[in-house]
Amino acid sequence: MFDTVGDVTTFQASLLDSGADVGVRPLRGAVRRVPLTAGAWVDLRPRWLDGADTLFERLRTGVPWHAERRPMYDRVVDVPRLLHFVDEGAPLPDPALAEAKAALDAYYTDELGEPFATAGLCLYRDGRDSVAWHGDRIGRGATHDTMVAIVVLGEARPLLFRPVGGGAGATRRLELGHGDLVVMGGSCQRTWEHAVPKTTRAVGPRISVQFRPRGVR
Repeated sequence: MFDTVGDVTTFQASLLDSGADVGVRPLRGAVRRVPLTAGAWVDLRPRWLDGADTLFERLRTGVPWHAERRPMYDRVVDVPRLLHFVDEGAPLPDPALAEAKAALDAYYTDELGEPFATAGLCLYRDGRDSVAWHGDRIGRGATHDTMVAIVVLGEARPLLFRPVGGGAGATRRLELGHGDLVVMGGSCQRTWEHAVPKTTRAVGPRISVQFRPRGVR
């Protein structure tokens, strides 16, 4: 559910999410759609993954994470998170992610009109890592309705949403972690922005896995 901006709790591995077996729970009948504005919507499926904290550790230690630097205005800055990208047709770094993608394709392909194609992984090491306000508007996301499905593992941290242009009281928050699924759809990438803000609170690491269709970044 969307809430106003507030505190973030520290990471505690859940006994229910720390089992050796990792797998997806049903989507049909368990996904709740939240309409936004201007044709945008967000689907929520809390605790979609069994063994989510186990998968978090496998990805944290097994993925070849890398740092990036990007130009910003008149200088080049460090990207405040570690990254890994899986292009269309390349193997995903864990069988559980292949299972998750197959389940997302089975549930959303009719509405989306195509399967998900790529996967971007981000490792937020602590509260200093973040992602600024943005929409996924490189490629078709700038001009067409699309979907971006995000599986969040590890520490629960806020994913913030606001309409493009902002406005007083416009920011909304989802507290996501431990295998939660959020899918942004419709015009969401064009008409809304999302962010994971920095925090000075003591928070543990977080991984997000973003599944996108071809031509959306």
